[in-house]
Amino acid sequence: MPKIEEEVEHALELQEPKKYKVILHNDDYTSMDFVVEILVRIFHKNHDEAELIMLHIHERGKAVCGLYSYEIAQTKAHQVKQLAKQNGFPLLATIEEDI
Repeated sequence: MPKIEEEVEHALELQEPKKYKVILHNDDYTSMDFVVEILVRIFHKNHDEAELIMLHIHERGKAVCGLYSYEIAQTKAHQVKQLAKQNGFPLLATIEEDI
């Protein structure tokens, strides 16, 4: 059989992966100190930044704590839920697509 070579042009379009916001929500039970601890331990914020985000959550009801790939955002929200449950707090972390 003869060998036939054919050139094919493919236009490859590379896109950045979608990013997701991890959002912490205010509640009447979770202590401010615990929220700061979560922000430092899970989201790797320094203490001053963690306090500012915590105050934002307290005053406005919620705040974005970080922007991640879907899998990492899910993991971080799950870690918040686990630590909150272990410490007796109902702290809610949600994720939403960054538009």
